[in-house]
Amino acid sequence: MPREKSVKVTEQAPSFPPARILGIESSCDETAAAVVENGRSILSSLVASQVDLHAQFGGVFPEVASRQHIRAIYPIIEQALQRAHLSLNELDAIAVTRGPGLPGSLVVGINTAKGLALGSGLPLVGINHLEAHIYSAWIDLETGGETRSESRLEHGDERRDAHRGAPSFPLLALIVSGGHTELILIRGHLQYERLGATLDDAAGEAFDKVARLINLGYPGGPSIERAAENGNPRAFAFPRAWLEGTWDFSFSGLKTAVLREVRRLEENLRPLPAADLAASFQAAVVEVLVGKTIQAAEAFGAVEILVAGGVSANQALRQEIQARASWPVHIPHISLCTDNAAMIAAAGYYRFIHGQRDTLAMDVLPNWPLSEVSPPA
Repeated sequence: MPREKSVKVTEQAPSFPPARILGIESSCDETAAAVVENGRSILSSLVASQVDLHAQFGGVFPEVASRQHIRAIYPIIEQALQRAHLSLNELDAIAVTRGPGLPGSLVVGINTAKGLALGSGLPLVGINHLEAHIYSAWIDLETGGETRSESRLEHGDERRDAHRGAPSFPLLALIVSGGHTELILIRGHLQYERLGATLDDAAGEAFDKVARLINLGYPGGPSIERAAENGNPRAFAFPRAWLEGTWDFSFSGLKTAVLREVRRLEENLRPLPAADLAASFQAAVVEVLVGKTIQAAEAFGAVEILVAGGVSANQALRQEIQARASWPVHIPHISLCTDNAAMIAAAGYYRFIHGQRDTLAMDVLPNWPLSEVSPPA
């Protein structure tokens, strides 16, 4: 399909008013709070992770997650304000994840944000978690506080990871996480058109399930990636579901192919070559994600590409899409790929300056698709 001609729309910083936003995130198993200035600069960002707690279950245990959020949320907010050297009265709004996510986890964040808004008089802004992943690409780690320096020490070689300026429109976004795999065309701030999504397992979910099949630890994404470093990505010819004529994804067939290979090896009393299985599985996922993203960018005349969500931390994915794309590629820093509150505050900034104000009657939306998110009226 011929590439559409598009006019590149580059964001001009002076066109938006200044604002400091407190972000609160509790959609799954991370309790997080952050203060972000002007949608770009992190003044503080803290995450209380429950990964070790849920590892014994091989996945997130919803009731346990809710209880941990209750224990952690007020201390983490207090620390975020202290590290930003600000009080609530010096902020402009409170942004909180409204959905999608685990109902019990979302309720903790929402009710906490409501209490703070009621007590302080600050505006309340409900945020879609997927939209927040998109806005993580707007955060500039060249400015801000300790999050920047900690991230650099841990992941110093980010190379072109990615284009450092604010993204330009029209923008083709791949959101790839534990619960979602979607291609989104973004024509301007808060304007989304969903092109396609997974028909079954999300990419991150497939990583978790395959990790269990080949006896790797939880969470599956990092475990698969570590094992794949020592494996041969061509050892097993796992299938690629291209679903020609659509922008959708499917990973259930790939997962089943790995299961069959594992059973064949076990029936022959052969040890599982975990590294080769992991590398071959990862290569199949990455090839489809990158291939369809580039095809969509070409077809819809995008001027830049954005990759966000937990799976965007995968180095094979990061390297492959940057190597193959002829567009500038925006990928959040590793520290911003998984769930965090800085991305909630960043998205909250753009919704706040565009006039969104939510009431104390706002409720959680556990199954809130990005396709139902629109600019403020």
